[in-house]
Amino acid sequence: MPPKNAKPNLSHSQVSEIVKRLYRLTASVIQSLPSYDDQNFYVAPSEGGEYILKIMNSEDSKNTLLIEVQTYTMSFLQQNGIPAQTALPNTSGERMSLEEIDCGFGSQKYLVRLLTYLPGTTISKVPLTPQLLYEMGKTAAKIDTVIKKNTCVYQEGFKWSLSNVALLEDYLYVLDGEPLLEVVKSVIQGYKSSVDPKRSSFRKCVNHGDFNDLNVLVQPNDKEGYRITGILDFGDMNSGYYIHELAITVMYMMIEHPKPIEVGGPVLAGWESVLPLNEVEKDCLYLLVLSRFCQSLVLGRYSLTLQPENEEYLMISSRKGVNILQQLWELGKEQVEKLWFETAAQLSDKSERQEQTRS
Repeated sequence: MPPKNAKPNLSHSQVSEIVKRLYRLTASVIQSLPSYDDQNFYVAPSEGGEYILKIMNSEDSKNTLLIEVQTYTMSFLQQNGIPAQTALPNTSGERMSLEEIDCGFGSQKYLVRLLTYLPGTTISKVPLTPQLLYEMGKTAAKIDTVIKKNTCVYQEGFKWSLSNVALLEDYLYVLDGEPLLEVVKSVIQGYKSSVDPKRSSFRKCVNHGDFNDLNVLVQPNDKEGYRITGILDFGDMNSGYYIHELAITVMYMMIEHPKPIEVGGPVLAGWESVLPLNEVEKDCLYLLVLSRFCQSLVLGRYSLTLQPENEEYLMISSRKGVNILQQLWELGKEQVEKLWFETAAQLSDKSERQEQTRS
């Protein structure tokens, strides 16, 4: 997790200068966009087109190989039918450059990329129907199966990876005095005793790692619903397991749903239409979803100590997730799994019947 003052803080005039110098474009519209550790801008140049200028934080900018891998993977996904952004070459023909910039706390080096703009609205702003949740699960599974074909190496030891839930114990002090602390401790212990020992039965892959409600774009389709038109932010890609991506997707969709417990079934059904779970993965899904809630709560609070000025964005998932985590814990594994797996089975049967009717 980047240290304090690692996040860039460019002014609009600095953005305009970078776009002109590196891409020979004259920015007529510049809008700041939310980001966790980096800085993003919507840029519309007078020459035409729409772009996203992404400035990586100074700490991650030191790992140029990792950013190159992420940039390559985005293009790889786009070539394989996944609506991902791609990076445009600059005046030197490179798809990223390391720039020395003073953001108010001394000159630091930041990796800069200009990405294609994908139209649509974030999925957080539309009704999460069972069909859209099904498509979320299906898309998440497709992404991981496509990325696996890419032989690049991805970051290990990543704090947000669901392989590293035990690392949360180092940050629990941020919850001192809060009632939910005991629940978080219990989830971590459950993970260590009931999930970690079974990891050898999980199928390995590379995770997008942040398939959340702000990183998925949708547009209306011709059936009064929505279709997924864009996948954003590949900065959390890490070596992991398929079941991790499913758990992450379920957790973030629960954040935006009026009846969060009902989310798991449709997402699971969509996922298994591409990649059915094995029995061990099924048994661990509940605790992995809870573990992701704990990561969001604890690491979000910790990040707030480093970036208090970014509270609104940093605490989006954390604030909403507190009550859901409590509810999931009180319902218990058996009751939650019963709802999720029975609903998934019903939706899968319905989907199969529809396919047979069409054929």
